Amino acid sequence: MRMRATFAGLALALAASACQQPAIAAEATVNAPQAERVAKESGLKTAIFAGGCFWGVEAVFSHVKGVKSAVSGYHGGTERQASYDLVSSGITDHAEAVKITYDPKVIRYDQLLRIFFSVVADPTQLNRQGPDTGAQYRSAIVPMSAEQNAVAKAYIAQLKGAGLWSKPIVTKIERAQAFYPAETYHQDFMVRNPRNGYIVRWDAPKVKALKAMYPGVYSASFQRD
Repeated sequence: MRMRATFAGLALALAASACQQPAIAAEATVNAPQAERVAKESGLKTAIFAGGCFWGVEAVFSHVKGVKSAVSGYHGGTERQASYDLVSSGITDHAEAVKITYDPKVIRYDQLLRIFFSVVADPTQLNRQGPDTGAQYRSAIVPMSAEQNAVAKAYIAQLKGAGLWSKPIVTKIERAQAFYPAETYHQDFMVRNPRNGYIVRWDAPKVKALKAMYPGVYSASFQRD
């Protein structure tokens, strides 16, 4: 791949988007040599993304080629706080998040970021995504290495400079802390509950958008944990 990676946030005119509204139309380019170095490394890598309801975040990344695992869970708070009842109440420091294990030779970290910003999360919504409100639904990127951190910073700086949104970008880069998997019934939720009203209304359109926007990395099969 070239040393300069192209990042695109393409328009999605979806009346019913996933837990949050997707990114708006734009084309941006960022210099991301770190992404190229990471892609050349051997072995699987991990990444954590918070973007509102974890059902939709997990569903999208579970349909990405090269993703080996996508686990819904809680990031940012203590082990004692890591339960759905507490997190959803908004009294903890946790965000609903998804921990992804991926093969960088198949899907690079910068490509995961592009999917996150153009399909998964609206980076201009503060402490909410779509119908879900509260700091537990904040959008955040959690780099798991110095290389990921450099790529994430470069990516967000490029998006801010490009002026793609009429509102400020509020997505934060958060320091990696302990990740606590959510309760079993939250895992693989979309594939196990395809007719759930929330899934149909908010999350299924995200997966359709992934397929339409990024057919080269879309996988028809759902990567179960």
